[in-house]
This record gives sequence, C-alpha cells and structure tokens, in this order.
Amino acid sequence: MSLATDSIFIAAIQSNTELMERIGARLYGTAIPLPDEDADNVPVPYVIVTFDGLNNDTDTKDCSYESDYDRVNIGVEVTAETLTELHNLTQAVRETILAYMKTQKEELGDEFTIDDFTFAAQAIQFDSLKPCYWQVLTYQCDVRNLLNEDNDEQD
Repeated sequence: MSLATDSIFIAAIQSNTELMERIGARLYGTAIPLPDEDADNVPVPYVIVTFDGLNNDTDTKDCSYESDYDRVNIGVEVTAETLTELHNLTQAVRETILAYMKTQKEELGDEFTIDDFTFAAQAIQFDSLKPCYWQVLTYQCDVRNLLNEDNDEQD
C-alpha cells in the first residue's frame, strides 16, 4: 500500500532498539504532537518520518489509468544537539533502514511492496531557537501499486 509507505520506515527505525534508546524513543510520524502550545520544545535528539507525496509511474504507453509502480517520497528528519552526534545518528538511521529493507525483502520476497529506493541527504541545518542541528534524509521508493494487482485479479 503505497500511501502507507512511511509506516514501513517507522517500523525500520523501531527495529533497532539501540537507536531507539539513543533518541529516547522520540520517533514521530509526520509531526511532533504537542497538546500544550505553551510546552517547551521536544528535547533532542528525535526523528520525524514524513510521507512527502507520490507519483504513479506512467512512463509506459501500455498502462491504462495507473501503472504497476508508484514512486513514493519519504523524508526522515534527524535532530541532535551537536554536529558529531548528528553525523552519528544520521549514519545509524541510514544503516538501520537499509538493513531492515534488505531483511524484509529476503524474508517476504514479493510480499514486500518496496522493490527499490534511492537515497539522498539534504544540507545540514542549525536551528538556533532550539538549539539543534538537523538534517533530512530522503528516500525515493519504487513501490508496487497493489491497486493494479487487485484489478488484475478481478479481470
């Protein structure tokens, strides 16, 4: 299910208990829920996984309406108090996600909907109001469009 690809990335990060301890279990989907607007900033480090949209890959003339693949964009924002800590955390997050994806593909085979992804990292930023360093890791995923598989089975 392409529209829930961010949940796979959350599960990937949660699979590394040491990493979860390092971030104090502060792993969020989309945004940090702060019920009290007068509350202090959430302490760092933390990680936010965002679903940054998708495009159905209609590069072939043979597809009618939707193709077999969606190109899903996922952002993983990592924050830390120091630049060195940010370097270490982003590397740990990257390694954790890669290991999880490989394991899931081996264990689940075609049941795992992410066929492949490309990785990139945005510039390191500094937020003087918190203060903290942060960087967004970006993943462009090729995800099988299960809608087409459902329609093929019905035909």
